[in-house]
Amino acid sequence: MAILAVNAGSSSLKFSLHPLHGGEVQSSVLSGSIEGLEPGGAPEMAWTHGGQRQRQAVDGPGETPFLRALERLRELLAGLQGAPAIAAVAHRVVHGGEDFQGSVLVSDAVLERLERLNSLAPLHQPHNLAGIRSFRQAFPALPQVACFDTAFHTHLPEVASAFALPAELTGQGVRRYGFHGLSYHYIMDTLLERSAHARGRVLMAHLGNGASLCAARGGRSVATTMGFSALDGLMMGTRSGSLDAGVLLYLMEQGWNHDRIQKLLYKQSGLLGVSGISADMRRLRADGSPAAQRAIDQFTYRVVRESGAMAASMGGLDVLAFSGGIGENDTVLRAQVCEQLGWMGVRMDTGRNAAAPGDAPHAIHAEGSAVEVWVVPTDEGRVAAREAAHLLHPGDDDAEPVETPLKNS
Repeated sequence: MAILAVNAGSSSLKFSLHPLHGGEVQSSVLSGSIEGLEPGGAPEMAWTHGGQRQRQAVDGPGETPFLRALERLRELLAGLQGAPAIAAVAHRVVHGGEDFQGSVLVSDAVLERLERLNSLAPLHQPHNLAGIRSFRQAFPALPQVACFDTAFHTHLPEVASAFALPAELTGQGVRRYGFHGLSYHYIMDTLLERSAHARGRVLMAHLGNGASLCAARGGRSVATTMGFSALDGLMMGTRSGSLDAGVLLYLMEQGWNHDRIQKLLYKQSGLLGVSGISADMRRLRADGSPAAQRAIDQFTYRVVRESGAMAASMGGLDVLAFSGGIGENDTVLRAQVCEQLGWMGVRMDTGRNAAAPGDAPHAIHAEGSAVEVWVVPTDEGRVAAREAAHLLHPGDDDAEPVETPLKNS
C-alpha cells in the first residue's frame, strides 16, 4: 500500500507517493507539482518517477482547473508500472487551532470546524480546505486525512503560548499556536537518528518564503517564533513578521481597512516589500543592488536576533539545524548566521558548508564546535504520510485500508 501526500495552494498542488513497507512509510517513489490552477489558468503537471522528470500540459474536461488536474493525476497514478495501491490521501493543513492537536480523518463536520480558522491563515487555510474538497470529489473511495502544521507545537508551555492579554481572550483561543510543524517533525526525527545531542537543546530554522524558528528539548517544541497566525516572528518572503501593533493602529487611523492591512502584511512586506524587487532570495543575491542587500541584511538580522531568544528559552544551545528553501540552499546566509552566533560556541566549517548536497542531511560544524550545525532538507510529505498511516492503522502500516483504495494497474 501507499499514502498520497498533497499540499494544495491557491494556484498549485504538490504531491508525493510514499509506499508503506515493513511498518514504515518510505521515501517517495513519485513526486511532483501542478501549477496554473487558478481560475482561468492553464494547468501544467511536472513529476519525477524512477529518476526521470517529465512535464505535461493538463487539458480535457473538468468543472475547474483543479478538478481537471486531479483527473490527470488519477491517470498518472493508475498508470505507474508496479506502483502500490493507494490507501489514503494525506493533506497538509496549516492551522488546526485548539480543536485538532493531531491528524484527523476528514468529515463534513471536520471541514466546517477548520473553516472557522481561515482568517488565521488566509494565504493557506482556505486553499488547503478547497484541496481536500476537490480530492473528496475526485477520489471518493479514499480516506482523506488532515495533518496539521500546528500539531507539533501542541505541548508548548503555557508561558510560551500565552499572550499578555485578558483571560477572556485567552479563553477564546487567542494564543500562540506555531506553524511549520510537519517540517519540524521531520527535522527532529532526522536529527534524533544522527546526533547524540538531539535530545538536548535544539534550534531548528525553517527558512523559506515562509520562515520560522523552533526551539526543542527532548524532541518536543518549547518555543517558536510564529504565533496566533503565520505572520509573527521572522521576516519572510512577502510577510512582515513581528510588527509593533501600534503600526496597525496608526494605519487604521489613516483610513486603512481590514483587507488593505491584510494584503500589506501577507503579500506586500518581507523581502519583497523591503527590496521592492522580489520575494525570492536567489534573485536578491543575484541583483546586487543596495535595496536587495538591505532586504538580505534585514532577513539575516532577524534570524540571528530571534535565534538568541530561542536559545535563551532553552538555557543554551546544543544543535542548530537549517532547512527550508533558503536554509537548505543559501550557503552565505548559513555562514553569516553561524558567525553571528559564534558567542554561543557555534563554529561552522566553510568547506562542509559549501559541500552540503541539498538532498540529504549534512553536518557543517567545525571540529571542536560547542554546537552541532546541520543542514536537513525537509520532507513534509513523508511526515504527513506517516501521520495518515498511523491514524488509519496504528501499529500496522501494511494493513488493508479502511475504505476501498484506488487500485493501480
